[in-house]
Amino acid sequence: MALVPYEEAAVMGLQKFHKPLATFSFANHTIQIRQDWRQLGVAAVVWDAAIVLSTYLEMGAMELRGCSAVELGAGTGLVGIVAALLGAHVTITDRKVALEFLKSNVEANLPPQIQPKAIVKELTWGQNLQSFSPGEFDLILGADIIYLEETFTDLLQTLEYLCSDRSMILLACRIRYERDNNFLAMLERQFTVSKVHYDPGKDVHIYKAQRRNQREDL
Repeated sequence: MALVPYEEAAVMGLQKFHKPLATFSFANHTIQIRQDWRQLGVAAVVWDAAIVLSTYLEMGAMELRGCSAVELGAGTGLVGIVAALLGAHVTITDRKVALEFLKSNVEANLPPQIQPKAIVKELTWGQNLQSFSPGEFDLILGADIIYLEETFTDLLQTLEYLCSDRSMILLACRIRYERDNNFLAMLERQFTVSKVHYDPGKDVHIYKAQRRNQREDL
């Protein structure tokens, strides 16, 4: 979601982000993701959390065929593309400024017969939520979207709006700062949260969250 470029000094050692194409293999497809760090910053490169979450979905974490899913802060769209290839009907979202770039990656990597299962749509957290039906998704996906503290309240509001009692949230992230744990604590006030996967090589955690029912709160 965020489009704030890091300082150039922080980019040292991150040459992979400056490559125009990043290539992956998921769901028996070769996926080539176009990257554009210079123009869109962090929204236009593939972060490790997206790779780990895509791998987790491919491992069969849940049945995706016929599932209604949404990806938040999609950036390059890798996770949403993989979910669509695995059979989900996916709404892939980001802020307006990133949509054209996002759509180009989605269209380039989904076969014609699968493209109708993927919709690219604008979503700024905490805003224009009325363009979605409350609780309309079975699965809500987010990869490396927990890092800007000023977005936490809006992100939580968005998750609450999009979730029903049956919905599952999967968030992949690297815990870099104490504020990242602060968001998880905020999430636990509204949802039952558990860690379901950890990739030690990439230092990425995947958390599952589901809306608390009234009995749990008693």
